[in-house]
Amino acid sequence: MTASTASWRPGRGLRPPSGGGGYRLIVGAAVLTGLLSLLPLAFVLYVATTSGWDTIMDLVFRPKVGMLLVNTVLLLVLVLPLSAALAVALAWLVERTDLPFARFWSWTAVAPLALPAFVHSYAWSAFAPRFHGIGAAVLISILAYLPFVYLPVAAQLRRLDPALEETAQSMGKTPIGVFFLVVLPQLRLAIMGGTLLIGLHLLAEYGLFVLTRFDTFATAIVDQFQSVYSGPSANLLGGVLVLLCLVLLGLETRWRGRERYARVGSGAARPHRRRALGQYRWIALLLPVAFASLALLVPLTTLLRWLWAGGAAIWRFDYILPSIGQTALLAATGAVLTTLAALPMAWLSVRAPGKLQRALEASHAYVGALPGVIIALALVTVTVRIALPLYQTAATLVFAYVLMFLPRALVGLRTSIAQAPIELERAAASLGRPPLNAIWHTTIRLAAPGALASAALAALGITTELTATLMLAPNGTRTLAMRFWSYTSELDFASAAPYALLMIVLSIPLVVLLQLQSDRVDQI
Repeated sequence: MTASTASWRPGRGLRPPSGGGGYRLIVGAAVLTGLLSLLPLAFVLYVATTSGWDTIMDLVFRPKVGMLLVNTVLLLVLVLPLSAALAVALAWLVERTDLPFARFWSWTAVAPLALPAFVHSYAWSAFAPRFHGIGAAVLISILAYLPFVYLPVAAQLRRLDPALEETAQSMGKTPIGVFFLVVLPQLRLAIMGGTLLIGLHLLAEYGLFVLTRFDTFATAIVDQFQSVYSGPSANLLGGVLVLLCLVLLGLETRWRGRERYARVGSGAARPHRRRALGQYRWIALLLPVAFASLALLVPLTTLLRWLWAGGAAIWRFDYILPSIGQTALLAATGAVLTTLAALPMAWLSVRAPGKLQRALEASHAYVGALPGVIIALALVTVTVRIALPLYQTAATLVFAYVLMFLPRALVGLRTSIAQAPIELERAAASLGRPPLNAIWHTTIRLAAPGALASAALAALGITTELTATLMLAPNGTRTLAMRFWSYTSELDFASAAPYALLMIVLSIPLVVLLQLQSDRVDQI
């Protein structure tokens, strides 16, 4: 192990530095969060149990469900590898080459996060009305969600120790060989975390696929509730989504690997030498230009066209101002609570992997694959039958947000904690600090940028969340997403445009925070 890089392999007998009561408190907090996260699953199982085997056979084992399964799996198979490959290529060009205007392209690669996925779809539906089906679903999904992989990969590329690559080059490895043998393995955690987030979003996304006319389990579940309010059918389909999520989590855990790479000392802070692209310098621009044009130029141009067509009449400030305030308050509260709830599990995932950790992590992450309507219905049932005073309150709505966006916070925190050397926790503990105090003053401080980024990701999701908000919001609550969708459902695209614009404006500071924290990763 070099002086600049420490690799902790949990399987080699190392124990986390937090022992005794401190470790038990962390496990207890993670178990409590995991149990609360299982409420929607318990509701789905309850519906399945009370429905009976005959009903399950009739509602699940039918051609329609087979078609939905094929569509959903095909979407994952196409979007995930394409998003990962394009994100790694884009991050490599921006961070490691003399690509012209690299800083500008770095911002354009992150900027699509400011546009909700259903706003991307709304814009493309107006821009190319005949563009729908699997092709539209795949393209718009990549444009909307690619930043989830780009951000951690770009940050990791800036942090890697250049000495490792230089050593490989001195041994005669070609640049391509160095990339695949040295660089790519160290990007695995970032790539797998980002693709997991995209996969969970694809399983739960509703608005994007409705507007592209591509049926998935999520669209079928919501349609069941909106058309015939078929609770058993929708919840049994939700059970299939849970199974798909568990498969996705299992694959991500297996491919993620067990190695953790962390830096001790300042060796990795040395800047990398950018590779000269030579005659390919301007050709390489095609990738960032194409991505920026499709992900930003098309949606913004379409949105401005609708704003121009609507004129001043569409700016109803008596509706707009309350929607802004309610959206901002819910996003800030939900983001902070979600990040705090994910912190114990993120620490266990890195410092104490094992069977218990894998089970707890699955309980934290699976809920991200459930449509908001399933989570909302579960909470409605629980509050009505057990805690009636909490029915249709802000507390229940925020709790739903915490459940839905735990995976976002968990992935970001896990990656940041993995970069904090375990030796610092051990050193703090050996100097007499209590276990939790040692973790707080070492790992948590080093992971603070990742925690801010996780909170920003959760806030972005809350700002644009729709289905759960519609079912759980207290009377009088009308977020920007709710207003936008009500006009879009009536095909009044002009009236919906101000709310789309304001969601983007509200999301921009969060995206800027994500990018700034990503830029600072090499200073940690």
